Amino acid sequence: MTEDPKFGTDGVRGLANADLSAFFAFRLGRTAGHVISQAQPGSPIVVGRDTRLSGDMLEAALVAGMLSVGVNVIRLGVIPTPGVSYITQLAGAAAGAVISASHNPMPDNGIKFFGADGRKLADEIETEIENRIDDFEQFPSPTGAGVGRLVEPAALLDDYIQHVIRTAGGSLAGMKVIMDCANGAASEIAPRVFRALGAELFLMHCSPDGANINAGCGALHPEGLLRAVADRGADLGVSFDGDADRAILADERGRLVDGDRVMGICALAWRETDRLPGNQVVATVMSNMGLEIALRGAGITVHRAPVGDRHVAEMMRETGAGIGGEKSGHLLFSRHGVTGDGMVTALQVAALIRETGRPLSDLAASIEELPQKLVNVPVFRRRGWRTQPDLWDAVRRGEAELGDHGRILVRASGTERIIRVMAEGPEQTQLDRIVTQIATVIQDKMGQPA
Repeated sequence: MTEDPKFGTDGVRGLANADLSAFFAFRLGRTAGHVISQAQPGSPIVVGRDTRLSGDMLEAALVAGMLSVGVNVIRLGVIPTPGVSYITQLAGAAAGAVISASHNPMPDNGIKFFGADGRKLADEIETEIENRIDDFEQFPSPTGAGVGRLVEPAALLDDYIQHVIRTAGGSLAGMKVIMDCANGAASEIAPRVFRALGAELFLMHCSPDGANINAGCGALHPEGLLRAVADRGADLGVSFDGDADRAILADERGRLVDGDRVMGICALAWRETDRLPGNQVVATVMSNMGLEIALRGAGITVHRAPVGDRHVAEMMRETGAGIGGEKSGHLLFSRHGVTGDGMVTALQVAALIRETGRPLSDLAASIEELPQKLVNVPVFRRRGWRTQPDLWDAVRRGEAELGDHGRILVRASGTERIIRVMAEGPEQTQLDRIVTQIATVIQDKMGQPA
């Protein structure tokens, strides 16, 4: 019997209908429904998904499992992940569940949960669900009126859309925006939001067919967006990932503006205001040193969290920071929500362009990033990577060469069989060589089955 997928940094993920089977989703639905309903009996669970073909199958199985233990389900259909977080809170639900593998290729899928507060489900609850999933048949199976039922979302989707619109703080009339929806969960909602604000839109990859999500488009593949912005003379380019919890932007010259620069732009604009409490920002260990240098010079403190929006959100709560996020474009704005929302991110920048009258290239120029090299090395398995002596010998050689002028970071992905190698420093050619040497060691030692 295939081993069940485990909770990682962002729920459970795997190859749909193989690692992540309908039978697993049903057992997960029964177990999660039972465990979560113990804390809030009678409250529904909200379920949404992205546009992947396998979403129909996994949604049906997950929802059936929840209904079979007497839990009512508000089924939202295709919706950005942050919409599930928002509606979970708005509806007074016990939890929210999202069926999505975010930026991963279409054959993958995943299931992640939010607590009643809209934040990622607590580790201890995830652990309890994992530990009890083999007992799924032992949970009560009510009959008659006790069986769970599907609940219509009513106006909840519109409530989420209006919430996102309000974060812009005003009209975007006269602004020309190129939008790449990755053929994902933002494909219907994001155009509605920007058009309601008066923006002139040109859409790319907004026709999901179940198989084209993230396929050469979206936040991981912004090349087409960059060209379109430059060619069409747009004010702003926006590229979402499959579940629209992140956004990568393009300035009017067709140049990439990533999450680090967006954090910097917003922090500098909001310094000494209630939008940046304590003049603090939470970045991650992967964020460019240039962000920290620029913000430190303006009297803004940068805290660094481990990679993952869960860790960023936790550190934001601990420090009271108003902005936090990752270079990937997954940003959190505490006044607008408790999880990352690509539409909200894009609207904060659009609003700054409107309010300052400055083009995005000018705003982004305030953050001068150091050269950086990042390589994702596929591996047979992640287990044991920390104890590879040849790997750390290569890292130490690279660190000695960079000295005090740069840094090296090696970490395993929390969602894929990948080891990430990143280096920063003054010279790109030097970084390329150092990272290649380290990546070669990883490939030789871990790239094939032992």
